[in-house]
Amino acid sequence: MHRRRFLQSVGLGLPSLAVLAACRADEFDAATESTPSGRTGVIVVGAGISGLAAARHLADQGEDVLVLEARDRIGGRIWTSDDWDGAPVDLGASWIHGVDGNPITALAAKAEARTLVTDLENTTDYLTDGSEAEGARAKAFERWQDETADALTSYQDNQERDASMRSVVERQLDWSELSKDDKAMVNSALNDYEHEYSGSVRQMSASYFDSDTPINGDDVLFPDGYEQITDLLAAGLPIRTGHVVKRIDWNSSGVSVATTKGTFRADQVVVTLPLGVLQSGAVTFGPGLPSAKRNAIDKLGMGVLNKCYLRFPRKFWPDTDWLNYVPALDKYGQWAQWINVSRVNGRPVLLGFNAADFGRTIESWSDTRIVDSAMETLRTIFGRDIPAPTGFQISRWASDPYARGAYSFNKVGSTPAMRDQLAATVEDRVYFAGEATHRTSFATVHGAYLSGIRAAQEIAG
Repeated sequence: MHRRRFLQSVGLGLPSLAVLAACRADEFDAATESTPSGRTGVIVVGAGISGLAAARHLADQGEDVLVLEARDRIGGRIWTSDDWDGAPVDLGASWIHGVDGNPITALAAKAEARTLVTDLENTTDYLTDGSEAEGARAKAFERWQDETADALTSYQDNQERDASMRSVVERQLDWSELSKDDKAMVNSALNDYEHEYSGSVRQMSASYFDSDTPINGDDVLFPDGYEQITDLLAAGLPIRTGHVVKRIDWNSSGVSVATTKGTFRADQVVVTLPLGVLQSGAVTFGPGLPSAKRNAIDKLGMGVLNKCYLRFPRKFWPDTDWLNYVPALDKYGQWAQWINVSRVNGRPVLLGFNAADFGRTIESWSDTRIVDSAMETLRTIFGRDIPAPTGFQISRWASDPYARGAYSFNKVGSTPAMRDQLAATVEDRVYFAGEATHRTSFATVHGAYLSGIRAAQEIAG
């Protein structure tokens, strides 16, 4: 969530988008037949942004392309909900992380999509008892954030073997000697990395967790939803929704893709399945994948970042972009980061994030229990008299069979080179894309987009 990545400027190669931008994906998808017929040049598995980018590039190069999507919507882990009239909210990706030279910035301009800057420095911090961090306590909070970062940097500069982020920080900071309050602040700093990279600090590699490349420019949100970008890319493409891919086979004459509605044949296939789906074994690769690719699938991590939007009858929080909270030691990672959505859409809405272990744990809870847990934290901060929410919207990405998580991370035992192995083509027939295949911009929308362009270029130039 708090990414700083640098992206080289790229050519979009999307000449037809300006004409097609007014068409919504659901308008043309509804008219597309849902049964196999004939043979296609290229099948793209998945209508998330990497799949749409690949299909768009291929179509613009004159290739015969067909997109197969398991869900009844496009977008994948970009998912804009319109359940609240006049207040769209993104349950998946939210930000362009760094606008300078970012291809999503260029797409947003083509779509004439409004954006709004959020500032990490525009934050109100709250301590475990709900009091605002001020004076000496604010300085202590900042100091432990710095010392946690320094501990990880020192380890990376002098490492001999990989280890988890938590084990490194606890060892470097003499964890057993810290006071209860100091441990809570260090935990808060560690949990911030979990929100950014989605993995548990007990699993994330201290050596490679931040092997992404920093980006320049502001972080911006879409007040009218990220779907404007996927709708732009999807316009005019043949997309068949409701096709759950079960098996992919290939040989010297082509590929076949078996779905719950039939089998499709093509010369080549671009697979944009999320890492979590690849790890689940839900899709069988007939001849088998190369050992290096299987190893990458096994060793890279798929993390969780879940959202809980709460709509209130009135606003009762400060007018900063971010509200950060330091949970007690026995409530590690619970409701530690909030964004003030009222600054985005003018409605009294707060968005709470939960990452990694706790984000995964609450997926099994009822909606009521999740909301009650969130409200316990908000009442600790703002008092018992704050109003109850009038509505909520909640994501559960790890439980989504077509995602199996939010985005990928570098796990202990993995290396950045494994992302190249995940991206590698198999026998000039099977191509791979998705955020997990991008070595330097994994876990971002622009990384997913660029991976789709890369796969399409490998096929069509």
